Amino acid sequence: MKEMGRKNGVNRVKELSFQFAIRIVKLTQFLEQEKKAYVLSRQLLKSGTAIGALVREAEHVESRADFIHKMAIALKEANETDYWIELLYQSQLLEKQGFDSIRSDVVELLKLLTAIIKSSKKNLLEC
Repeated sequence: MKEMGRKNGVNRVKELSFQFAIRIVKLTQFLEQEKKAYVLSRQLLKSGTAIGALVREAEHVESRADFIHKMAIALKEANETDYWIELLYQSQLLEKQGFDSIRSDVVELLKLLTAIIKSSKKNLLEC
């Protein structure tokens, strides 16, 4: 679907969410091995990798409304991931440099998903 943020033939949200999931996997490995933060790392892993999975699911939806629904859930997961990242930083389990870097990625995903949802809702109303 056109709304998914295609740029130069590449699905931007799909690529960003996948690369973000890789960063989340690596961060959770660090948190478990170095900080012994098992519960928090599991929460982060669940929400941070769900974003890309939902975007991938949205590629094969049966309707525009279903597409919007999948993207809305991905947005909720991105928002939850932002919460866990902030909590890790405020709890001093994540250094400022790492926080700033991964936070900028999740903020970019939040903005992109929000734009996709708004555009898709607008297009749905125009049909």
